Amino acid sequence: MKLGYVAAMIRRLAPLAAALAAVLALAACAKPTPKAEAQTTLTFSIVSTEATQTQMQEWGPFLKDMEKATGLTVKPFFGSNYSALVEAMRFKQSDLGWFTNQSGLEAVRRAGGEVFARTTHPKGADGYQGVIIVKKGSGITLDRLLKCDHTLDFGMGDAKSTSGTLAPNTYLFGPRGIDPAKCFKTVRSASAEANLYSVGNGTIPAATDNTRSMDRLAAIGTPQARKVLDAIQVIWTSPTIPEDPMVWRADLDPAVKKKVADFIFSYGVGDTDEAKRQRAILERIQTGAFKHADNAHLLPVREMEATGEMVQAKAKGDAAALAAAQAKLDRVHKEMAAAPKS
Repeated sequence: MKLGYVAAMIRRLAPLAAALAAVLALAACAKPTPKAEAQTTLTFSIVSTEATQTQMQEWGPFLKDMEKATGLTVKPFFGSNYSALVEAMRFKQSDLGWFTNQSGLEAVRRAGGEVFARTTHPKGADGYQGVIIVKKGSGITLDRLLKCDHTLDFGMGDAKSTSGTLAPNTYLFGPRGIDPAKCFKTVRSASAEANLYSVGNGTIPAATDNTRSMDRLAAIGTPQARKVLDAIQVIWTSPTIPEDPMVWRADLDPAVKKKVADFIFSYGVGDTDEAKRQRAILERIQTGAFKHADNAHLLPVREMEATGEMVQAKAKGDAAALAAAQAKLDRVHKEMAAAPKS
């Protein structure tokens, strides 16, 4: 090989060698990527059915115990409705919280949520019912309510409420081809507690509510609470609805999930004085000890959702929508059959 040729090759490769040397030098000097800082704060979502001060009186001891057990600073996020809770989780302003079944489904679908636990009834009954209540002595019956003569004001639940909106639409109004917005004089959306007080105090003649809300008011036991309960009458009751899910962000640090799970599933469990103290705190927020759950917990609400869509499609004579709803219902039933029995 001629020396001239070798020299030319060296001249051509020299810039590449210099560039490679520079890259290697930079790599050698570069600092290692710092590890993400460990999470120190946990934000817990709670729908605000009453004044924040009252909510903190009820939830404060539970959150304080969570803080002590996990070693994390636990902050409450009080949302005015369940949509606010879903959005807070979606934008990572909250890490976990107590949802209704329908809002929990929305959190899973839209906010990267994941069911990890469920509530239980403090007295042991599993599940609750949606109801429609009227002022006692008003003479309003279910048949009168369903006349749809646009003379009655009516209270529905939050748009993401299972018992206050989805259940009555699925089991009562939908099968009869009734659109509440076209049936009543006015329809207002409010929490179960607000509806209960509004009917009891005579502000509106009829509204949706649920048995858990009524149990909670009975547990409060104040003269005002007893007065409201004595003033109402139930004229419709839904089939049983599963207890509420607890949802956390699926992308939470696994170490944080473990701390939360260790706390949640041991809280109020056992016969010690400490467990009894914890159960008393849980009763203040209307639950017993928590149970393990996953997204399969939401299958019944998905069944209700698909059933409601079938009812609407039939009422409209929409064959395509009916077929789509039936296919959705079939998928849910298939998942139900495959899900482990609790």
